Amino acid sequence: MGVMIKFPRNFLWGAATSAHQVEGDNSNNDWWEWEQRAKFRSAQACRHYELYQQDFDLAKELRHNCHRLSVEWSRIEPQPGKFDESAIAHYHKVLGALNERGLKPVVTLHHFTSPIWFSRLGGWARPKSQLYFLRFTERVVKEFAKDVRFWITINEPTVYAYYSYFLGIWPPQEKSIWKAKAVLDNFSAAHIKAYRLIRAIYKEQDLVPALISVASNLEAFEYCRPNLLNKISVYLRNKFYNLSFIEKLIRRHTLDYIGLNYYGRHLVDARSLSVQGIFMDVCRDNHLMLKKNSLGWDIYPLGLYKLLLQLKKYKLPVLITENGVCTEDDALRWEYIYGHLQSINRAMQEGVKVIGYIHWSLLDNFEWDKGFIPRFGLIHVDYNNYKRTIKASARKMTDFFLANQSFDSPA
Repeated sequence: MGVMIKFPRNFLWGAATSAHQVEGDNSNNDWWEWEQRAKFRSAQACRHYELYQQDFDLAKELRHNCHRLSVEWSRIEPQPGKFDESAIAHYHKVLGALNERGLKPVVTLHHFTSPIWFSRLGGWARPKSQLYFLRFTERVVKEFAKDVRFWITINEPTVYAYYSYFLGIWPPQEKSIWKAKAVLDNFSAAHIKAYRLIRAIYKEQDLVPALISVASNLEAFEYCRPNLLNKISVYLRNKFYNLSFIEKLIRRHTLDYIGLNYYGRHLVDARSLSVQGIFMDVCRDNHLMLKKNSLGWDIYPLGLYKLLLQLKKYKLPVLITENGVCTEDDALRWEYIYGHLQSINRAMQEGVKVIGYIHWSLLDNFEWDKGFIPRFGLIHVDYNNYKRTIKASARKMTDFFLANQSFDSPA
């Protein structure tokens, strides 16, 4: 394929899950409550809550050395201030199972779902959300610090604010620019406080300092026509959607690495100077056509390379915390993975310190308002009997890992 691709031996390779998307029966959170009125229901999901050891055995078979997961807030704190010891014990077993198999846990504290009680108190639109999140964070981190080095406080804060409060598609389905801004402000303040709290807990427990970040979804914004309005729109979308949240946390010295979720290109064609035009209009004329995943998202590995070069100026390590494709065409899945690993390696050769690649996702799973139809997994799940089957693309990824870890990099 022409390009020499080599990664350091201590590079993190793995895949990701999130609790609500795989565990099943998360009946105490806001998504579950919303699903009862929606088109799709998570129900038993992948039954990962009971089958996690089997799933981690498969990840080990694939020679992964890390695994990203989330702990479900609504299981651990089903009522305000009341913690469920059985749920805490379960996650102790989960983290133990990962470490026993040589899979470093990368733990997310908030991956879109919140307890019903939290949502009914106003959710992330209220300033008190920060205090509730800190209470949860303190309990979880004190419990699990000895088993975890990598933490992600919040998954895709801009995506959550956009879909839940700007478009009003996800729960709580409120359309308000001001509430969307309040949510982002509370997310950033909660992260900053949680970062300092986690640091203090590790110091108190005399542990090697934790590595803490958020997982930010970044889009490759490009214009379909090089007119002034499109250039302005691309600049503003990149600034406000991709970079502003990260930059706020960097200014407060509360990112140890940049967690980057990347899926594809967003082809901009602004039709007016309105909010709609500048921030939402996309090309409708089939310009610059690319292959697409089963949700219609453009597949664009070059965009990841360009974004990594943008991030270089922050002088922080980058961990790819999500990257993947939903498709029934497994050959396309491997093509997607290989193309993005090429882009990562190219950026590394130009001085970007990428420390790992975590694929989305380990398992086919519940894809939020899209239900079970999109299949992102390296492992196929038969939802009739929950049988797992490793896909050929996952085997190819393993072969690639083993063949291309060839040099030591600074710690």
